[in-house]
Amino acid sequence: MIKRVSSFDQIIFFTAITLLLIGIVMVYSSSTIIAAENFHDPYFFLKKDILWVILGIACILFFMNFDYKLLRKYIYPLLFISFFLLILVLVPDLGKEVGGAKRWLKLGFFSFQPSELAKLVLIIYMSHSLVKKEDYLDNFSMGYLPNLLILGIFSLLIIFQPDLGTAVLIASVIFFLFIIAGVRYSYLLYSFLMILPFLFTAISNVGYRKRRILAFLDPWSDPFDAGFQIIQSFLALGKGGLIGLGLGQGEQKLFYLPEPHTDFIFAVIGEELGFIGAMIIIALFLFLFLKGIKVAKGCSDPFGKYLAFGIIMMITLQVIINIGVVVGLLPTKGLPLPFISMGGSSLIINSVGIGILLNISKRVAKE
Repeated sequence: MIKRVSSFDQIIFFTAITLLLIGIVMVYSSSTIIAAENFHDPYFFLKKDILWVILGIACILFFMNFDYKLLRKYIYPLLFISFFLLILVLVPDLGKEVGGAKRWLKLGFFSFQPSELAKLVLIIYMSHSLVKKEDYLDNFSMGYLPNLLILGIFSLLIIFQPDLGTAVLIASVIFFLFIIAGVRYSYLLYSFLMILPFLFTAISNVGYRKRRILAFLDPWSDPFDAGFQIIQSFLALGKGGLIGLGLGQGEQKLFYLPEPHTDFIFAVIGEELGFIGAMIIIALFLFLFLKGIKVAKGCSDPFGKYLAFGIIMMITLQVIINIGVVVGLLPTKGLPLPFISMGGSSLIINSVGIGILLNISKRVAKE
C-alpha cells in the first residue's frame, strides 16, 4: 500500500512546509490577546495550531508515500462516509453550531468539518469517474448527468449547513475538471444557467447573505454591522504600508478585526509585515500553483492528471477567495487561508491533498 520512492517535487514540499510554519507564527501573533482574554491563556490557539501542523506534516509524509492509484479502490466507501458525515452534522445534538451555522461534528476533544473532507473526496471521485466514463462523456445521460447529480446532492447538503461559499468552491473545482476532461461546453453552460436562479434565491432570500453583498458593494453604508469586517480589514492593510508595523505590533487584531487568526489572518499579515510580506505569501502560493499545474500536465495517467488538477485548484481557489475577501474584491465569506489560518479540518485536508500531489509528482519524475 505504501511505497517509498525518493524522487518527489521538493519545491511543492518545502513551499507547503514554509506556509505551515508561517501559519504558526501568524496564528500566535494574531490570537495572543484574544486567547488571553477569552481563555486566560495567551498560548491557547498557538498550542492547538502547533498540534494541527504536526498532524498536517504527518499527513503530507504519509500520503506522499501512499500510492494514489489505490484511492480508486476505496473511493466508494470514502464517498459514502463523506455523505454520511454531511447528514450527521445536520442532526440535532450531533452537529456543533457556531454563529448560526452547523458545520462541525464534535469528536471528543476536537471538532471536525465534514464539508472539508467532502471537497477532497469529491475531487477523488470525479477524477475516478471521468476516467471510468471517458468513452461516454459526450453522452448526457450516461456520462455527465450521474456526476452532476452526485455534485448536486453533496452541494445541497453543504448549503443546508448553511455554507454556500464552500458549495460554490466545490462546484467550481468540479466544473474545472469537467472542462479538462472534455465535457461538452453546452452541458456546462446549461448547468450553469440552471444553477443561477437557485444561487440568486439562496442569496436574496437569506438576510445575512444579502447584507454581505450590499456591504461588499458599499461597506461604508453599514460600517458597524455588515460592513464592519471589511472596513477593519482595509484599516489593517492600510496601516501596514510597505514594510508593516512589525511582527506582533498590529493594532486591528485587538478586538477590532473579527476572526483575525482565521478568516482575516491575511489582513494581520498585511498590517504587521506590510505589502512586501503579503506579496511573499502570495508568491509562495503562486509557486505552489505553478508547480502543481506542472505535475498535473506532466502526468500520463488520466486519473493522476485529474486528481492533481483538482487538488491544486481546490487550494488555489480557496486562496483567491480568502485574499479576495480581505482586500475587498469579493463579498465576505468564511473560508480560511490554506495552511496559514487557524482551522484544523482545512489544514489537515489540504495537507492530505499536498501529500497526494507529491505522490503523483513521484510518478511524473519516473516517466
